[in-house]
Formats: sequence, structure tokens, C-alpha cells
Amino acid sequence: MNKVYSKIESINGSVITVKAKGVKLNELAEITTRFGKSLAEVNKIDGETVSLQVFAGGRGVATNDQIRFLGHDMRVSFSENLLGRIFNGSAEPRDHGPALSDSLVQIGGPSVNPSKRILPNRMMRTNIPMIDVFNTLVVSQKIPIFSISGEPYNQLLARIAMQAQADVIVLGGMGLKYDDYLYFKKTLEEGGALSKTVMFVHTAADPTVECIKIPDLSLAVAEQFALQGKDVLVLLTDMTNFADSMKEIAITQEQVPSNRGYPGDLYSQLASRYEKAVDFSDSGSITVLAVTTMPGDDVTHPVPDNTGYITEGQYYLKGGRIEPFGSLSRLKQNVNSKTRKDHRSLMDAMIRLYAQYKDTLEKKSMGFTMSAWDEKLLKYGELFESKMMDLTVNIPLEEALDNGWKILAACFEKEETGLKSELVEQFWPN
Repeated sequence: MNKVYSKIESINGSVITVKAKGVKLNELAEITTRFGKSLAEVNKIDGETVSLQVFAGGRGVATNDQIRFLGHDMRVSFSENLLGRIFNGSAEPRDHGPALSDSLVQIGGPSVNPSKRILPNRMMRTNIPMIDVFNTLVVSQKIPIFSISGEPYNQLLARIAMQAQADVIVLGGMGLKYDDYLYFKKTLEEGGALSKTVMFVHTAADPTVECIKIPDLSLAVAEQFALQGKDVLVLLTDMTNFADSMKEIAITQEQVPSNRGYPGDLYSQLASRYEKAVDFSDSGSITVLAVTTMPGDDVTHPVPDNTGYITEGQYYLKGGRIEPFGSLSRLKQNVNSKTRKDHRSLMDAMIRLYAQYKDTLEKKSMGFTMSAWDEKLLKYGELFESKMMDLTVNIPLEEALDNGWKILAACFEKEETGLKSELVEQFWPN
């Protein structure tokens, strides 16, 4: 029987302290108040003084309320019954469905033993040309979408959730506006993808501590599905909200702040989540795609800055499009040679010509005379942006590659593309 304590030493916002023995860090406790029961988590131990973060906040908690330590960290139920369900950051149903309590698994465990991993070597199709053709998403890759507020990153994630070649989608929302939460729910329902999706959603109105739990809940469930042999895509939005919640709690705990007030272990906290991406040697896989918003479009902000050292590339979302310059998939070379033999060469040629188009735009804006080659580049740039970069374009990889050849043929002569003769002979449109 777990011991019950009925004397709270102090209440500071959502953090309470109590004198207790035999408890451990991250252990859960149940607080019984006059309004009902609430969960709390041990986040600091100093001798017998134990600090707990109350999930529902400190409002309504009295110094004589009962605290019962549960003897375990936070856990989440795992079964096929999770599919199609929506939960909050306490793993409680948000969709008014039945609560699940069978087959509980602990969250926040260590990353997978390297001996159980294999090198990433499979493409994950999204039907988005700027990803599939130019910065291919690879199964078991960990990669962020760098963006600024106002960009359609949640719409992009919803499209990827519907179209990605994955067996299971786990969507973790952090600090979502309620409208964004409803958008995800409605889009996945109407697109027929909700039946293979598990959603853990923290809205801006929910307790701060629940925001921190979203990635761990999402990844714990993803790991269990992967161990069943399934390819799982974990979509997280927004990791900057996750880091801000960490900062808020660290300030409450009076931790010594690091860069811009973030806790000193920010890198480790981010890495421990991203490193859950894995392709098991004898089972399924976990691929992690996470939105990271950049305050003030500042890539040197601590969250995107630390993220860049952990992940395997990034997608830059700017002006409603995935930018070809700055975006990078460090693992794309592992799969480009396995898709279609023209993939790598066509990708390189089109980006090279688009870079020349950007130079030509600059010349035009300064009033320089346009040569015949400049005019070709201007035509090419417009076609490239409308047929490839526009996020409404929704086509398979092979069709996107064919479109690439058609764009080149509409603007240039064969010998002007710099592509190998054997590829030109095979793929140049008639």
C-alpha cells in the first residue's frame, strides 16, 4: 500500500512541495482535493523535500489535501484500440471515448540499442515533389520542419499524415490552438486516415506539464507499434512549444537558466526524443518529422540551433513553400539510387538551373538587359515554382520526375540541361 501524505509544505503556482521518503524522480502521485483527483509528477528531490508538478495546476489545492505516491512513472495503454483515438497529455481520452488501461507501457525510456538498428535505406513517399524528388524522406529519419509562425506547417503535416507510406501515424500536438486541433481531426477523418492514426493533443489552454509529455507518449506508442513490425511515422508540432514549456517549469523550479532562459539540458532533452527514430533489424521502424518554429525567423534561436545538431537535415517552410535552398535531407543519397535511375541527376540539374533563375531575377530587378538564356531561365523558374514547389501539387514520385523532364523540355534544348546523353535519350519527352 502506497503511503498517503496529508501535509503540503508549500504551493507555488503549479508546483507543490511535501516531506516524503522513498520516492523517485518522475514518479506519479495522485492528489485528492475537494474538487476531485489530479495527477502530479515528482520533478525535484532535495533530501526529504519533494517537489511535484501538478498537471491541472495549483488552483484548488489546499495544504491539507492528501497526496498518494503511485510508485511508478507515467504509463500509457498500448493496444490496437489506440488507432483512431485522441488523447490529451495525461493519456486520458479527449474524444469522449472509453479510457484504456490494459497493457500499460512506461514512457520516456532509453533509445534503441544500436545493435538492433540497421542503416536507413528505404524511401517514405509523401507525394509532395519538394520532399520526394529533392529532399527525400527516408524511413527511420529524424528531421524537423523549420518555419515561422503563420506558415501552413500544420496543413503540411496533415497532408503528410494522409499521404505518407506508413502503416501507423502518431500525431503529437503541443500548444495547439483549438482550431488547429479541430483541423487535424476533421482533415484526417475526411481523408480516411484517422483509422490508422493515434493523436496525443495538448492545446494552449491545457496544463503546461502535459505539453512536455506529448513527445514521450507519442514515441512510446510508436515504439510498441514498430516492435509489431509496422512502419510508424511520428509527427510532432511544435517542438518550440515543448521547449518553452520546459523553460517555464525550470523557472518555477528556480533552475539556473542557460541561453535565453532555456534550461541547460535543452540539447539532451531534445536529443532523447529525436533519437527514438529507428529502423529495427528484425521488426518495423519509427520516423520522426517535427515542426520547429523559429521566433523572429532566427535559426540561431536555441531550439532550432540545438535541433540542427541532432537531426539529419531540415525542411525550410517559407512563403507557403518548402524552399530548395536551406532544405536538406542528409539521408537522401541512401535511397535516390534505388528509386529511378534519372532521379539523382534530374534533381541536381533542376536545382542548379533554379539557382541560375534566382540570379537572373536579381539581374532583372536591377534593370539589366535580359539575354535569350535569361528568358529561358525566367520561364523555367515560373514553371518550377508552380509545378514542383507549390504545396498543392499532389503526385507520386514517378509522375513528379516525368513533370521535371517536361519542364526542362518546355524551356531548354537537350544539350543545355547538362544531363547525360543516355538519360536524355530515355526520358526526354517527345
